Amino acid sequence: MQTRPLGRTGVEVSPLCLGAMMFGPWGEPDHDESIRIIHAALDAGINFIDTADVYSRGESEEIVGKALADGRRDSVVLATKVHGRMDDDDPNQYGNSRRWIVREVENSLRRLRTDHIDLYQIHRPEPDTDIDETLGALSDLVRQGKVRYIGSSTFPPSAVVEAQWVAERRGRERFVTEQPPYSLLVRGVEAELLPTCERFGIGVMPWSPLGGGWLTGRYRKGRDVPESRRTQLVPERYDMSLPGNQRKLEAADALAELAESAGISLIEMALAFCLEHPAISAPIIGPRTMEQLESQLPAAELRLSTEVLDGIDEIVPPGVNLNHRDGGYQAPALTDPRRRRRGAR
Repeated sequence: MQTRPLGRTGVEVSPLCLGAMMFGPWGEPDHDESIRIIHAALDAGINFIDTADVYSRGESEEIVGKALADGRRDSVVLATKVHGRMDDDDPNQYGNSRRWIVREVENSLRRLRTDHIDLYQIHRPEPDTDIDETLGALSDLVRQGKVRYIGSSTFPPSAVVEAQWVAERRGRERFVTEQPPYSLLVRGVEAELLPTCERFGIGVMPWSPLGGGWLTGRYRKGRDVPESRRTQLVPERYDMSLPGNQRKLEAADALAELAESAGISLIEMALAFCLEHPAISAPIIGPRTMEQLESQLPAAELRLSTEVLDGIDEIVPPGVNLNHRDGGYQAPALTDPRRRRRGAR
């Protein structure tokens, strides 16, 4: 498997990043089976693994740590994230504050069974926390050798630029990667975010390149919507009464026909599509089973023809999210009336 540069870090990563969200109670609860899938991905040439503290409240990190404990750690670019709520009763076990970051990184290091994290990412923006507070804490971790690089996830373009400017003005470490939602059905980041990342030399690792199951053949016309953890966590992305999801259903059928005419699977076309954009370093795949992993690996070596790419653009135009709820981050300025109504309570 050929490698690709991770932004301008000088680090080379496989064209697919193994996401570990589905290892643990959120997906595959059996640790041994999850480890078997991780080892199969590494044996196939993947050298990039991404997880997060909040995935199954630390259990995903523990599984990844076990999988790498047999001597494979040094050959893997290991990424994890901080921000998600780790305790329902403690309001400070969450977020982007210095207090939480310097505490939680120790927990992640312990769970991952390592003395350093290659890429430590802020899982979501937090407008009420000064970005300099966050970057200052992360910079200290880099200087202490606990973290090699830092990144962001699901930051809007303005927040990406603000973080770069603050890092330059204050002498902080800068975010060198960004993780946005990006797929055949969720193309909004093509308008501003991906060009912004290119300008700043930021590596991009898209999450949900298979659209949360929409691009696997799981959701098609005439079929009932299968229940899953995703449909429970983010029901607005699967509620078929919403016009945006009806548009996704129409597009998924058309895209499946396009893939079939090209002699490839919809899964392969979806992943290869992400790899075509020059800003992308490695889309994050999140298999729950060995079968799912095996269906996704061939995309690493696949190039789409101009005819197929043009066909995709006709079905889902560039820069368009068919359901705006798939953007991954809802700006508080829109979701909280107190931020847009003077005197609102």
